[in-house]
Amino acid sequence: MALINIKIEGKSYKVEDNLTVLEACRKCGYNIPSLCSYNNGQCSLASCRVCLVEVKGARGLVASCAYPVNEGMEIIISSPKAMEARRNSVELILSNHQKNCLQCEKNGKCELLEVSKMVGARDGKFVGVQTPATYDELAPGLIRNTGKCILCGRCIETCKKLQGIGILGFENRGFKTIVAPAQNRSFNNSPCMQCGQCVLVCPTGALMEHSEIANVDEALKAGKFVVCQVAPAVRAAIAEEFDERIGTNGTKKMIAALHRLGFSRVFDVNFGADLTIMEEGNELLERIKKGGVLPQITSCSPGWINYMEYYYPEVIPNMSTCKSPHQMQGAITKTYFAKAHNLDPKDIFVVSIMPCVAKKFEKSRKEMEVDGLRDVDAVLTTREIAKMIKRSGINWKKLPEDEEFDQDLLGQYSGAGVIFGVTGGVMEAALRTAYKVLTGKEHELIKFEAVRGLQGVKEASLDINGQTLKVAVASGMANAKALLDEVKAGKSPYAFIEIMGCPGGCINGGGQPYVKPMFLPNEDDNILETYREKRASVLYSEDERQKVRQSHNNPDIIRLYKEFLGEPLSELSEKLLHTHYNPNREKYPNK
Repeated sequence: MALINIKIEGKSYKVEDNLTVLEACRKCGYNIPSLCSYNNGQCSLASCRVCLVEVKGARGLVASCAYPVNEGMEIIISSPKAMEARRNSVELILSNHQKNCLQCEKNGKCELLEVSKMVGARDGKFVGVQTPATYDELAPGLIRNTGKCILCGRCIETCKKLQGIGILGFENRGFKTIVAPAQNRSFNNSPCMQCGQCVLVCPTGALMEHSEIANVDEALKAGKFVVCQVAPAVRAAIAEEFDERIGTNGTKKMIAALHRLGFSRVFDVNFGADLTIMEEGNELLERIKKGGVLPQITSCSPGWINYMEYYYPEVIPNMSTCKSPHQMQGAITKTYFAKAHNLDPKDIFVVSIMPCVAKKFEKSRKEMEVDGLRDVDAVLTTREIAKMIKRSGINWKKLPEDEEFDQDLLGQYSGAGVIFGVTGGVMEAALRTAYKVLTGKEHELIKFEAVRGLQGVKEASLDINGQTLKVAVASGMANAKALLDEVKAGKSPYAFIEIMGCPGGCINGGGQPYVKPMFLPNEDDNILETYREKRASVLYSEDERQKVRQSHNNPDIIRLYKEFLGEPLSELSEKLLHTHYNPNREKYPNK
């Protein structure tokens, strides 16, 4: 990569030679509007024509998102010709966009409206052909409204490139074109992993999570004992919803806000993460000792589980049977906690606050209930709980920063539980405990650097009593595919594999705050390249602050086994904390 000389608006700049015009202009301080490009300047199909600029020597205007820079290039953004073309492009998009902005869930975060302001677009200048919209709300996690779709193609490219699936595409032709699964099927009847990465990149309200706020409101109003449990990755991002810088730890203010919303208890799913390690770690050791099926593969990510059932049912014998942490914690809340407090489990309503859209699907699975009671009753994304906080009139900036999670049987957690929210975190937490179980002593190094970092695939080896334990970590299904092909072929060299559905892990889950250039504070203009690292650093810092950093040393976990479960993998543990999977998922579409 070399530096080249270009001119933008008559001023000279040096930029990398591998950039597009759009990327180069943004790096040099110019904000060219665009709707089909997203995040780090990635472009879907150069389809929106909103980023048109003049380049001296080029024939006509060029789409800056797809046009590479070269030595000596002169770029003109503010010429009357370019500005009029950009305005016309947006006005044409508006002509075919469903108008109900006040009811739109994306109101306040809609890129189309922001771009319209930037270019001075006039709504109603053109009259579009109004095609009947598809409103798909059958899937537990996702809603699709083609009336709000602007055919930018971001979701198509994201599903194809990040997850290697490509269930979305352009259906029909001409004015009847829509974005949909094949044959305009519902997400509920297509091999969708429900990860919500398409929602993160959608510039309008065409793709959204299925909100469960009304269900939580009803439970609170009915006087239920409403228990709220928060995933570790939520604290790493929720402050962004209140205009704080990316990388701000929102733990204490979040706890204060949740207490003020009226929840009967506010717990941390890190407790459930510690419990998962106890069960999953012992499951792995049992397989190693008894010659069970290896590698064992983690089961914490419901998007990954959906993908596995659809595309790799052959690896079901390799899957850990553990439920995910929030499902485990929900089951324990309605049994152990209920009994200790003389509560009828039917009166307990468990709300999981998650960075994930797929968790909404997961909690609705028929396998996620015990004795006819759901482990978890509702799942709210980080974005949804932020809406609840805002509508209540709570001023985030003035919330105290000294409140703690409720310390009531399920309150204590370890640093190992915290790092579950970032890729490699489950593996690191498991290694901390596996080392102790196999050697009888704690590892001298708490941190396992080899499994840290946001690379798509990571490999590591750990020497335990002269035995080498080989492990691998992957996030995003496009990255995981090579590991899964090895497992399927019986050629995997690993004993343990961690897989997370979203690239980077839960910190980048489909229910997290939107990270788009126009919604960032000015000082964070370049944050798109590092936002996952900054969110991850919140979790790693929280881990380092904990007095207890291994799951097996969590006092509440120790008490739980002593008073209730007996031991990991006990008969009661199997009943409450373990599950099974459905091969040939096409027979069980999202059920």
